[in-house]
Amino acid sequence: MAGKRSANDSDRYVQPNKERGGWDVVKEGHKQASAHTETKAEAIDRARQIVKNQGGGELRIKNEQGRLIDSNTIKAH
Repeated sequence: MAGKRSANDSDRYVQPNKERGGWDVVKEGHKQASAHTETKAEAIDRARQIVKNQGGGELRIKNEQGRLIDSNTIKAH
């Protein structure tokens, strides 16, 4: 199948949690976090696990201001 893949259920964002502090792993288009961690590094590791377990997808990382700064494709295990 050719063409650009659209967002799917396994894609996740790592973003700061402005209310509670720390970092959230959030499914695209959702408000509730899949995971919450104290540090950005922990959130990235957890997001990688989630995306891999879901069959692969995109991991998108935001900075403290909420701007997208990085994106990685995670393959299924």
